[in-house]
Amino acid sequence: FFNISSAPLYFYYLNKKVLLKSALQVFGPVSVLDPMTSSYVITELLQSDLHKIIVSPQHLSADHIKVFLYQILRGLKYLHSARILHRDIKPGNLLVNSNCVLKICDFGLARVEEPDQTKHMTQEVVTQYYRAPEILMGARHYSAAVDVWSVGCIFGELLGRRILFLANSPVQQLELITELLGTPSLEDMRYACDGARTHMLRRAPKPSSLTALYTLSSQATHEAVHLLCQMLVFDPDKRITVVDALAHPYLDEGRLRYHSCMCKCCYTMSGGMRQYTADFEPVAPHAFDDLWEKKLTSVQQVKEEMHKFIAEQLNTSRVPLCINPQSAAFKSFAR
Repeated sequence: FFNISSAPLYFYYLNKKVLLKSALQVFGPVSVLDPMTSSYVITELLQSDLHKIIVSPQHLSADHIKVFLYQILRGLKYLHSARILHRDIKPGNLLVNSNCVLKICDFGLARVEEPDQTKHMTQEVVTQYYRAPEILMGARHYSAAVDVWSVGCIFGELLGRRILFLANSPVQQLELITELLGTPSLEDMRYACDGARTHMLRRAPKPSSLTALYTLSSQATHEAVHLLCQMLVFDPDKRITVVDALAHPYLDEGRLRYHSCMCKCCYTMSGGMRQYTADFEPVAPHAFDDLWEKKLTSVQQVKEEMHKFIAEQLNTSRVPLCINPQSAAFKSFAR
């Protein structure tokens, strides 16, 4: 629970996040307590996140990795179909419950895809370890491919149980990437700024060392490395898309496991037979519209629009709220 009315700037960004989450149907119910004075966003409880799991001593089997990766890509397919870039995909933003169900969270840096390549987009996005090379090299415009790069870094981290490109600075980050992928061609660097391109060309050429990915762990099979190599491509236009990644045979077992016993879109009938949904990886019914942002010019307008939005949700299907009064979170909230 967090009182969002007490922090005006946070209130604006949270309004944006709530609208995104609702449009994407990836979070729990939004509830209002004490209308027009205090608003609280309530989401479902997921006990852990992928970062905590990766750094824990818990064994991660090939099945774990496949089902986690499948869920990440499935969620991103929905996001990208709504023309939304997450721009901060990292293990800490992938919540996981005790049944290994994974949800994408933290839409604070998310934005609608910009089709006009002449318009500049901020480079202050994505946690450094998961930042795509085009952003590291100062690209003024980028696409959903930046999210795919982040997933590739996470995939490698799941396989090796350590951060794939652990650098102390963006420059060193780029150096570690080129050590693995080799020196990119001029064509691969066409989105880079002039300074970054010149810096790269001045350095001694480096060959690719992608075969090193096989040494990450015994889980780094041929199929796993084949998919990982298609995600970790320097040129964003040549990088695999989420849709094509989901079609890779490496994820077949992850898809089967998820829809056999974990998902909410399929169900088991009284006779014990599993009834599967017609579409395992659905897309958004329509693109997300961000025109509302241009109409908001004050904090008061943001508050009014958010309360109006919440009130409109009251008649929709909602999950019953269960509160544990003995929990530390409740005691802090009730204070």
